[in-house]
Amino acid sequence: MPIVTMSRIEKDEVKGLAQAIESGVGFAGYHGGAGDSFRECVEYQFIVGGQWVAHPGNIIDYTVNVTRPDDPLMADITDFPYRSEQYYMHVDPSNEVLAMTTFTGEHAYWIDGVTMPVVWKRRYGKGRVFYSSLGHAAKEFDVPQMYEIFRRGALWAAR
Repeated sequence: MPIVTMSRIEKDEVKGLAQAIESGVGFAGYHGGAGDSFRECVEYQFIVGGQWVAHPGNIIDYTVNVTRPDDPLMADITDFPYRSEQYYMHVDPSNEVLAMTTFTGEHAYWIDGVTMPVVWKRRYGKGRVFYSSLGHAAKEFDVPQMYEIFRRGALWAAR
């Protein structure tokens, strides 16, 4: 689980990371600690399945919409209100999206109505990758749904 943001990774470092995950090592990350790490490294973005672009309005209220209630990671979790940075990201279309959010356009009118993945899982070789854009501040882990989604996702990636 990376806790790095807006940093650099050397070619041999990302090669080692990619090889480990391809061989079956799990990878779980959240918010900028995974989704805004190593901006210049395409291979890392390919592993995670997305890259942070912006969070219009900074800390705002929005809704997290569960899109895969049938997935074990989302079992018994329904849509919930959330207060944090609402991430606008570039995302890989091969992600298995588990939850999304919709932008209102209040802070960036040109994205009014855009739906954006918030939680996803994916495969990278034999490895499992889990990502959640939720979690800007530690207190957000007090939100039961956010905590449980990340707990389940990290366990899923580790298997």
